[in-house]
This record gives sequence, C-alpha cells and structure tokens, in this order.
Amino acid sequence: MTLTDTLLAFAYLITGVLFIIGLKFLSSPAHARTGNTLAAIGMLIGVVATGFDTHIITWPLIIIGAVIGAPIGYFSAMRVKMTAMPQMVALFNGAGGGAAALVSSGEFLRILTGDQSSDASTLVPIILSTIIGSISFAGSLVAFAKLQELMTGRPITYAGQQIVNGLIALTIVGLSVALVLGYLTPAVFGGLVAAALVLGVLAVLPIGGADMPVVISLLNSFTGVAVAITGFVLNNTVLIISGTLVGASGTLLTMLMAKAMNRSLGNVLFGAFGAAPASAGGAASASKQTSVRTASIEDVATMCAYARSVIIAPGYGMAVAQAQHAVRELSANLEKRGVDVQFAIHPVAGRMPGHMNVLLAEANVPYSQLHEMDEINPQFEHCDVALVIGANDVTNPAARNVPSSPIFGMPILDVDKAKAVIVFKRSMATGFAGIDNPLFENPKTAMLFGDAKDTVTKLAQTVNTV
Repeated sequence: MTLTDTLLAFAYLITGVLFIIGLKFLSSPAHARTGNTLAAIGMLIGVVATGFDTHIITWPLIIIGAVIGAPIGYFSAMRVKMTAMPQMVALFNGAGGGAAALVSSGEFLRILTGDQSSDASTLVPIILSTIIGSISFAGSLVAFAKLQELMTGRPITYAGQQIVNGLIALTIVGLSVALVLGYLTPAVFGGLVAAALVLGVLAVLPIGGADMPVVISLLNSFTGVAVAITGFVLNNTVLIISGTLVGASGTLLTMLMAKAMNRSLGNVLFGAFGAAPASAGGAASASKQTSVRTASIEDVATMCAYARSVIIAPGYGMAVAQAQHAVRELSANLEKRGVDVQFAIHPVAGRMPGHMNVLLAEANVPYSQLHEMDEINPQFEHCDVALVIGANDVTNPAARNVPSSPIFGMPILDVDKAKAVIVFKRSMATGFAGIDNPLFENPKTAMLFGDAKDTVTKLAQTVNTV
C-alpha cells in the first residue's frame, strides 16, 4: 500500500466516524445542528480525499459536474420553503439513487469495452446497484410530484396492479440472470434499467399522501443500499460506509414510522390507503359533521388566557399556512399571562419525519416545550385547552374507538381528553387519510374556521386584550 492509499484510507475512516457521530447528534433536536455540521465536515473530507484517488482517470468531467451541481444544491437548499422540504428531500434522494445507477451503468459499459472483468463477482454488484438505484430514482420522482401536487396525492390503483408489478419484477430477475449468464448486450442491460424505472413508478403510484413519510424513508434506505453496493463496484470504502449508514438509518426510520401508524410495511406499500373516502363504520357522515360547534377568536382567546395549561397539537395544515411564527407568538403571549404551554408532536405529523420539530425550531420554540406523543398523552386529561392546528388524522379518536375505521389501532394524540378542544381548520374537509374525524362532533370541541396563520395571529393579539 502506498502512502497515498494509506492517507486516503485514514481520511475515509475520519469521514465514517464523523458520519456516525453526526447521526448520534441528530437523534436529539437540541444537538441536531451540531450533528449536521459534523456530518457536513465529514462529507467535505470525503470529497477532498477522493480527489486524490489514483483511480480517477480524468478531471474535466468531475470539475464540470461540480460547477453545475454545487450551485444547484446550494441555492435549492437556501431558497426552499420549510413546507417544501419533503419535496426537496425526495428530489435529492432520487438524485442519489440515479447517481448510483449511472455509475453502475458506466461500469457495465467498461465491461463491454473490455476494460472491466465480466465475472459474477463484478456483475452482481453492478446489476443490484442499477436496479435499486433506478427504482429509488423513479419512485422518488413520483413522490416529489405527489408532494408538489403536480399530480393527485390520492392512491392511483387499477385492476391487476399487483400482478403487473409482479410480472415486471420477474422480468427484472430474468434479465439479471441473463446478464450473469453472459448475455452482455446493451439491449438486455437497457431493458433491465427500463424495467426497474417502470417498477419504481408503479410501486409509488398506489401510495397516498398519508403514507408518504414512510415511503420517503423507505426510498431513502433504497438509495443508501444502492450507494453502498456502488462502493463495492468501485472498491470505494467511503461509499460503502456512507451508503450502509443511510440504508440502515432509513430502514430503522421506516419501521418506526410504520409502527407509529400501526401499519405493516406491506400494508403501506400495497394497501392503497386513502384510495376512496371511507363511509361505513370508521367515519361520521357528512350530514352529521354539519352540526359541529363553532367559536369566535374572542371566545378562544378568553378560554386560553384564563387557562392554567394549554397544549398545542400542530400538523401539516400549520406548515402549509406557514403559521409556525404566529403559533410561537401565541405561545409567548400566553406564557406572559402565566399559562403553561406545551407542544404535542406526533411521530408522523407533517410529510416527513421530524417535519414539525424543524418548523417549530425555525420559529424559535424552545426544545423543552416539544413533547413526543408518549410523553404528552398522559398530560391531556389535566390540560384545560387543547389547540389542534392543522392536525387531522393524528388526532382522530376513531383510531382508538372505532374498530371498523381504516386507521383503527394507530396511536394518536389524545387531544379529546382535554377539558376543551379547539380545532383550527379551513373547512370540514378530511385529512390525507380521507376519513371523517369524530373529534369535530365531540361536545367539548369547538371549530375555529379560517386560514391558520391569519387566525392564530389574530388570536395571539386578542389574548393580550382580554
């Protein structure tokens, strides 16, 4: 081993250690910024070290790629709104999967030109990286289109869907076997890539918006696995380490998210949850929901101002309305009056893991006020007022009380156990799950209709005058 190889291996070791420490810090909102910084430093060391890799053949294409890609990544991250963060994650995740597939495709071309061995130990990693990376790329693009509302967020299903997907999967297996057996032609490899891309699209189409956080986590783990396998293709240690970390953390997060929704991963992927509005058993009828009680801003301001404790349950509706700063102002004004204010965070609130924590941190809500579901639920029965702001499915008591409900068994925030509940909504429309919410008809519940940002801003001001 040369001195360059030794220094390169040492730099990759430092990179891997910083990635692991960064992940550890990311487990807590209080240390997440530090974790992100450490991981970024590790990435910088990895990129610079790779520049000294003796296997690099030519620099011009690398420089051109960096000149084009770096500004795109920088300005995208700087300009994206916090509500659009899930879409950006989906796009970046797709880029990672696509890059892994492209690198493996390049290695396959080297085999065709005779510059690379064509034995099974070389071909299998190339094939696996190409398949998984292509599925992740195509699936992430569909997830982006759904999150960006470029297409319907509802599940798209059709007769025989699983059979079609199964046939495409068998086609991928058949083409892979043909390549390993020596049928190394561009047509066979191209067919493999096309089949994997189609499978990626068809696999995400039947998944609805309510399940999108789980799908993003799963696709993220796919990209990690594809990158790790690409590391074996290129014999690059840092790719193996980083890909394995992403794949493992993405898999664990996927399992935790599915558990938080009381759903199996198979049900998430193949259940087409929310494909049609539920009617029997788990949902209240639309006619019943017209009898809900409403409240004015003055009513709610009086209730909150003279309460001992208020728990705020934010959801994606708050994120869409960009109401996090108004919510922070409301919280601060209530605290000035001696009210104890806490925030209840459901594991799948928002459209990606940790979405609510990031939004509230952006509005300078203290971490000490943020409480996970298991921690905050016992406190609701002692709470005077629960404010549900743009959170629908994660507060739906049908998940606890109605066995026939599609979401029965899903852990929820027990806001209905508070002495009074105020629900902030634009209308009586259902959430991502497509089912009605009996909470709205609860005698303790009052609806405060309107744009969340405008309503909460007025409420924060009114609290000071009552």
